[in-house]
Amino acid sequence: MHKPSPEQPHFQTLQYQFAAHIRNPDKNAAPSDIEDRRMAIYRDLFFNNVEGFLSGNFPVLKQISSQAYWLRLARGFFDTHRCHTPYFLEIGEEFIAYINNEYVACDDDPVFLEELIHYEWVELALDASTIELPVQNVDANGDLLERHPVQSPLAWLLSYQFPVHCIRPDFQPNTPSESPTFLIVYRNREDEVNFMEVNSVTGRLLYLLSEDEQLTGSAALEQIAEEMNHPQVEQVVSGGLQTMEHLRSKGILLGTKI
Repeated sequence: MHKPSPEQPHFQTLQYQFAAHIRNPDKNAAPSDIEDRRMAIYRDLFFNNVEGFLSGNFPVLKQISSQAYWLRLARGFFDTHRCHTPYFLEIGEEFIAYINNEYVACDDDPVFLEELIHYEWVELALDASTIELPVQNVDANGDLLERHPVQSPLAWLLSYQFPVHCIRPDFQPNTPSESPTFLIVYRNREDEVNFMEVNSVTGRLLYLLSEDEQLTGSAALEQIAEEMNHPQVEQVVSGGLQTMEHLRSKGILLGTKI
């Protein structure tokens, strides 16, 4: 945080003292000419407001944390992080930036901390997204094998080392899983945010389709079969078609490119 200069006007010095005390009253004294009763109103108002938004963004993290640990995270963020947005809806993203880039790790941090807060943030980000689903140049009933399947911009494929979607007070893994957890977090046409756990093959399929807008569903599945050294390509293609049809029924695939 920027410190006041000796040459600046007295009122600006008071402003810095006031703000510093609100951010961390244990480390920074309040301006001497303001009674503590009044300062307490601002201390509680500002911190509780930010802590409330963090609670709304990261309910699972708060649920599995002790009160002391949670308040330490919230206070550290409130005290030291310089937000680059005035929008409350973006506080969650700012908290992630703080944890990833500024926070000094502690022994009592859950090993999945960074992955869990990202997963929790995604749900809010999709819920608040103003992206509109494309309707032009998309055939909702198109042939998913012969044409290029179009993925919804409100469907995100995510990969984690920990099963973050399962974390709760009685399930907190200490080591990464043997294989990655693939999740599709998506907002459907009813504006409901849901998630779907998928296997690595489905994850690979969606990745290939996102990388090449000309790739047909059939070509993507044949490439996957080759990568797997699968002896029956037709079986991979047939199973992949069923998967794509299921993804289309959920609104994760919108149809095919015209």
